[in-house]
Amino acid sequence: MSAAPGAAATGAFTAEWTAWHEAHESSRTDPLGILAATGLHWLGRTRLRAPGVPGAWSVGPQGPLVELAEGEILTAGGEELRGTRQLAPFMHDGTVLLHFVDRASGASGAPGTSEHGVDGVAEVARRGSGVMLRPRRADSPYLASFTGTKAYPADPQWAIDARFVADSAPTTRRVDAVLPGIQHSFSSPGRLEFERDGRTHRLTAFAGADGALTVLFRDATSGITTYAASRSLTVPAPSADGSAVLDFNRAVNLPCAYTDFSTCPVPPRENTLPFCVDAGEKVPAARASAA
Repeated sequence: MSAAPGAAATGAFTAEWTAWHEAHESSRTDPLGILAATGLHWLGRTRLRAPGVPGAWSVGPQGPLVELAEGEILTAGGEELRGTRQLAPFMHDGTVLLHFVDRASGASGAPGTSEHGVDGVAEVARRGSGVMLRPRRADSPYLASFTGTKAYPADPQWAIDARFVADSAPTTRRVDAVLPGIQHSFSSPGRLEFERDGRTHRLTAFAGADGALTVLFRDATSGITTYAASRSLTVPAPSADGSAVLDFNRAVNLPCAYTDFSTCPVPPRENTLPFCVDAGEKVPAARASAA
């Protein structure tokens, strides 16, 4: 673990962390982000009409499709979709976001409404062998009541020196999800190793953007003060000699900590730390429930 910094350095560290955390919380409350999800529906051959989103949805021989009644409009990539449309041409990496405006709700005065109606997104995505429909609405009750995420006070002692040990070649790792029957695949270039209490600990890392690494982990606080299923930590790209820093102050919740309408991955088994990581985000005060 890094040596204890002086008061001035600690103050600067805390200020930087506070700015980062506030920005992260702001991005989390995007009006059409994951916290605006109002349901999670699995599509099949039978047409499904889901609350809060236009269209009748199903999966046909060519993949997911939507049948829009007169007056129902979805927008994808600037194109207005009407009638019956196949969605495969609009899906990238197995996902498409289809925008709509619920004009019938325009005069309700509820959060997320305007004179034009309620903005919404229909997210259609492949998960495992299935296809899900996840509506998101700007008037989501959970989003309207969201009060933020508590976190442990920033502590420079939790910015731990580590070393990246690369595998001879990246491997594909499959991990389970918070929902049964689903798995996620990630490219793993190697592992991050660090010392604590006289022991070497190793965490499998997944490839991120621009050389950064992502670590999904649990620890002895999981299910007590932090979310039980997982937390996530982004690690800046290691130096040429493999040196890196695991700043657990920036350990964040995945969407599954806030909503039942999520399919988040869980950590590989080896990424459970045997000690308390008293840093980063804590369990949210409330969650959006499917019940």
